[in-house]
Amino acid sequence: MQEIKFYSGETIPLELHKVRIVQKLNLVPIERRLEALYEGGFNTFRLSTLDVFLDMLTDSGTNAMSDNQLAAMMQADDAYAGSQSFIRLQKAVEDVLGKKLLLPVHQGRAAENIISTAYIKKGSLVPMNYHFTTAMAHITQNGGKIAELLYDEAYKINSDHPFKGNMNIEKLEETIKHHGANNIPFIRMEASTNLIGGQPFSIQNLRDVRAMADKYGIRLVLDASLLGENAYLVLKREEEFKDSNMGEIIKIMTGMADLVYFSARKLSSSRGGGMCTDNMTIYKELEALVPLYEGFLTYGGISIREIEAMAVGLYETLDESMICQSPSFIKYLVDALDGKGIPVIKPAGVLGAHVDAMQFCAHIPQTEYPAGALASALFLISGVRGMERGSISNQRDEYGNETYADMELLRLAVPRRVFTLSQIKYVEDRLNWLYDNRLLIGGLRFVYEPPVLRFFMGGLEPTSDWPVKLMAKFKEDFGESL
Repeated sequence: MQEIKFYSGETIPLELHKVRIVQKLNLVPIERRLEALYEGGFNTFRLSTLDVFLDMLTDSGTNAMSDNQLAAMMQADDAYAGSQSFIRLQKAVEDVLGKKLLLPVHQGRAAENIISTAYIKKGSLVPMNYHFTTAMAHITQNGGKIAELLYDEAYKINSDHPFKGNMNIEKLEETIKHHGANNIPFIRMEASTNLIGGQPFSIQNLRDVRAMADKYGIRLVLDASLLGENAYLVLKREEEFKDSNMGEIIKIMTGMADLVYFSARKLSSSRGGGMCTDNMTIYKELEALVPLYEGFLTYGGISIREIEAMAVGLYETLDESMICQSPSFIKYLVDALDGKGIPVIKPAGVLGAHVDAMQFCAHIPQTEYPAGALASALFLISGVRGMERGSISNQRDEYGNETYADMELLRLAVPRRVFTLSQIKYVEDRLNWLYDNRLLIGGLRFVYEPPVLRFFMGGLEPTSDWPVKLMAKFKEDFGESL
């Protein structure tokens, strides 16, 4: 797609869609936002959307659907078995992802559950470029462990490396030799690495991983939930593919994987998920678990209407003008924040803009969860709901000890075709004010901690009365403005 330049010289992302259906938003007073934080245990997952202005928690299930997706939902074949809607989805998966054998599941973590149940046993080790919360939870729940194998560049906040999600090939071979190929059921590659700032991997790196998998006879599993955006950044950043198209790049990537799984809530702007392969042995190893955990093989726990929307959404993943909207808005926000000296993950990745809470809140020790505190502070002064991606999102080790994250990030998700540029500029403005007043932010501590995936429903409280002081400063500067 050709870059659109403005006569003014400004670099502004231009929406290549028009808004035809709108949803009313609320911006409640700061006093109510403070009450909502206490009611929700200073956990943005527990906030009600009645109190949220801009919901930047996640892109899962929040991407805007297209008119064609909504229209397709009206032709659903509501059959328990043998539905023609599934046949259309199966064809879309083959056309777009290049895999003939499809097993539908209700969302991405359902695929992780089935894959882990089938392949993980006590003592298993799964090398990966980086973990995702639910992937790690399913692996450890089944007795396995993970090995995160990134190059050092991946952990640098401010970098110009185009593919920080690349797997460290040297470490991969060392890991295989040390643990033994028989104890490694599969190698997992995530497109794109969610927890280090939505950073992509290159096709050349995936080729190198594939070669290592072949050398030692190990399966390669691809988490393709953000495959479209990873492919888009390959198109923009990997010289070999500058003249390729989205469809070619996607099939090259999926073609190297023995098994591809995805969350449709991300990949195709619909609900649901799936696992696909060309390997009948792998298909048979997973097949029986779908009716056990999800539903029959032609619906997999997904609404048939969503299956129709998923099929259309997969084809839309090939449209560069659709895929580019979220990364271009993310880059705009990252560049704007960086220009004001606010520490953000660079280069801009996919899914969202990622603020480095370790620098933003350098006065808050990691034991008091700076990323969670920053997420709470931003909601308080703006009504913007982001997500903590740091130590709260980690889990304790097998002995109950805290494991601190490599990075403490506030993720501000930018779902596809949801926000306007003025709303993005509002986020920039409020973060700028918060950065100037960052010393008013204090820490958090747990008061309720679930044993698994604690970041979803855990409850915290501030370590002091800092939220009240931050609200007072906001009112001093903004008066009665919301």
